[in-house]
Amino acid sequence: MLKLVSRLRQPRSGTLWSNADFRQLWAAESISQFGSQITLVALPLTAALVLGASASQMGMLVAAGTLPYLLLSLFAGVWVDRLRRRIIMIAADFGRALLLFTMPIAWAFGLLRIEMLYVVAFLVGVQSLFFDVAYISYLPSIVAREQLTEGNAKLQASASAAQVAGPGAAGGLVGVLSAPLAILVDAVTYLLSAIFLLRIRAVEPEPERAATLHVRREIGEGLRAIFGNPALRAIAGTGATTNLFGYLFLAVYVLYMIEDLGFSATQVGLVFSLGGVGAIVGSLIAEPIGRRLGIGPTIILGRVLFGVGGLLVPLAVAVPRFEVPIVLAAEFLQWSALVVATINEISLRQSLVPDRVLGRASATMRFMNAGVIPVGALIGGFLGEMIGLRETLVAGAAGMLVAGAWVACSPLRTLRNAPEPQEDRVASAAAGVEGT
Repeated sequence: MLKLVSRLRQPRSGTLWSNADFRQLWAAESISQFGSQITLVALPLTAALVLGASASQMGMLVAAGTLPYLLLSLFAGVWVDRLRRRIIMIAADFGRALLLFTMPIAWAFGLLRIEMLYVVAFLVGVQSLFFDVAYISYLPSIVAREQLTEGNAKLQASASAAQVAGPGAAGGLVGVLSAPLAILVDAVTYLLSAIFLLRIRAVEPEPERAATLHVRREIGEGLRAIFGNPALRAIAGTGATTNLFGYLFLAVYVLYMIEDLGFSATQVGLVFSLGGVGAIVGSLIAEPIGRRLGIGPTIILGRVLFGVGGLLVPLAVAVPRFEVPIVLAAEFLQWSALVVATINEISLRQSLVPDRVLGRASATMRFMNAGVIPVGALIGGFLGEMIGLRETLVAGAAGMLVAGAWVACSPLRTLRNAPEPQEDRVASAAAGVEGT
């Protein structure tokens, strides 16, 4: 099995763009991301503008969409490592499309309720969880090991471009059509994504699994892959802390822009688009910075700058006259720094963790990072009603700043290049490649 995985990871001729399978994966992910960015704006706008949702209801909506990461991440990792990952992604695309099609239909017949938004958001979150875990674990099957950072950067660049175009398009669609009808576009993009995934020709190796399913033991392997490595453990800690306070912030962010800043739906979309511009910049510079500074220092730099950017939010609250431009600057800086860190973090994990446990390791990281999101969202919605929207944003920004301490105080400070996975090192030593 190790030999087969090794052959799959051999460098392909030419650049990544000459790899037809990578192009199909890139197209599928790019189209899907564009649609997801539309729903990111259209769904809360449906709640706020069509259903008149309160701050606590907005927090519950965010929590519903992210709750699957807390409840199911570790189990998803087990199944991703036991099944073919491309099939999981295709099934998730079709499932998300079907769920989103129900929303404009319910709206057209006057049946749309906030409770339905909760259910659809939760079920779409389940499908997205399985897709995300499978997608991160699938990339090393079609890309050479030394091309992982480049591959992740290209995928992130298209996702960032979608982040620019998607929210702006969503705001325009909501203004011209309506928020529920704008979600139809996302449903169509998931169908297109599935078609591109079906075009991938690479034969995915049969997953290596025990004859009997031992869920607890297999989950434990994924946990040990992350928490047994100090660098990956620190990355998990900083991601969880960032998301806890970040979604506390995001739970009231749309209401803040609408109620305090007086933004229209189109302007809300443009604000999110500016963050996408920063993400594009981050995706373009992530690989060269990683080569120059080393993968560990680059992760630290990105996470620390993300926290520093959050300091601009309390400054905006203190200086109402310059509130809007300061918040926009913070959005750009934070997204560019976060993407630089994230691309290098994913590439490091894909390099460090053996393929047979990569799905469970990725699921463990998702459990840590995304599992706290519903908690942060619920707290953010509660605080928004109790202490006010601006004060809640300040609390979230302070927590995001503290999150960088995890990686700044870890062995990542001296890690310049990603080592081989442990199983690969063992195999090399047995062949006499490594010195004694």
